[in-house]
Amino acid sequence: MIKKNKKATLHPRNRYQGKYDLSLLCEINPQLSQWLITTPAGTLSVNFSEPEAVKALNQALLKQYYDINWQLPEGFLCPPVPGRADYLHFLADLLASDLQGTLPATADVLDIGCGANCIYPLIGAAEYGWRFTGSEINPQSLRAANSLIAANPGLQRLIRLRRQKNAGVIFGGIIQKNDFFHLTLCNPPFHRSAEESLQGSERKLKNLGIDEEKGLNFAGQHHELWCEGGERGFIGNMIRESQRFSSQVIWFSTLVSKQENIKPLSGLLRDAGVEDYRVIEMGQGQKQSRLLAWSYLSPEKRAKRLRHRPA
Repeated sequence: MIKKNKKATLHPRNRYQGKYDLSLLCEINPQLSQWLITTPAGTLSVNFSEPEAVKALNQALLKQYYDINWQLPEGFLCPPVPGRADYLHFLADLLASDLQGTLPATADVLDIGCGANCIYPLIGAAEYGWRFTGSEINPQSLRAANSLIAANPGLQRLIRLRRQKNAGVIFGGIIQKNDFFHLTLCNPPFHRSAEESLQGSERKLKNLGIDEEKGLNFAGQHHELWCEGGERGFIGNMIRESQRFSSQVIWFSTLVSKQENIKPLSGLLRDAGVEDYRVIEMGQGQKQSRLLAWSYLSPEKRAKRLRHRPA
C-alpha cells in the first residue's frame, strides 16, 4: 500500500494557472461578455451563479487551449474545466510513476459515466492523445456526447461511446472480453438521495449569498448527482466489481469528494486484495478533492503492460 499526498494546488501542467484573461476569453467567445460582473473588491469576474455564464466560460476555455468546440444541453452537469483537467494530469503522473517518471506515449482510458459534457475524453484526447471509451446510461446524455465528438473531427478517432444498459453494474457490459485499459476514471454521484442533493445545492446558495429563486449552476440529471448509498456506496460497488476485471486494467480510479470516505474505502481496497493503491490530494481554488486509484498488478507487471500495450 502506498498513500501519496500532494499539495492541494493545480497540477503544474494544468493550462489554467492564475487568473483568467477575461478580455481574451470574451474575444474567443463574445457571449461571455454579458455574464461579466464587478466584484465588491472592484475586480472583473464571471457571474458563476448563472449556468449560462459557466457554460460560456467553459466554451472559451476549451477553445483557447485545446481548440475544442463544446456545447451542453440545458439541465445537465456543467463541469469546471480546470478541475477536470487536473484529474487527467494526475492520472498521467500515475502512469509515469510505473515508467520511472516517463509519460507514456499513449493510453487507453475508460470513462465511467462520461455524461452529456464528455469533458474527460475531449480534454484527455486533446492534451495527451489518449484513446477513450466513454460509458453512459442516459440515452439523452449519450446523444449529446456523440454530438460533441462529431463537432470535433480531429478527436473523433480517439473517442468511442458505449451504452450501459444495466443500472445495477458499473464495469459489467462495458469492459468486453478482449478489452484492456491503462486507466479507468470516474466522477461519481456524491449524494444519497434527491433530497440530500437539493439540500446541498441550498447550502451552496446560502454560502454564496444568492437568492434560491435565482437559481445556480448546480444543475444535473439525477444519475449525475445522487445514487443509493451516495458516493461511498457507489465507489464501494466499483471496488468490488473491479475484482472481476483485475487483469484488464492497470489502474482503476475515481474522484472522492468527501474526505471521511477515504478510510472506509481504503479498508474495502485491502479486503479486495489490491496490490497497490494511492490517495492523491487535489485542489482548485477553495474546492478540495482527492483521487483514489488502485491496481491489482505488481509494479513489474504494470511497467511491462505500459511498455508493451496489447494490440
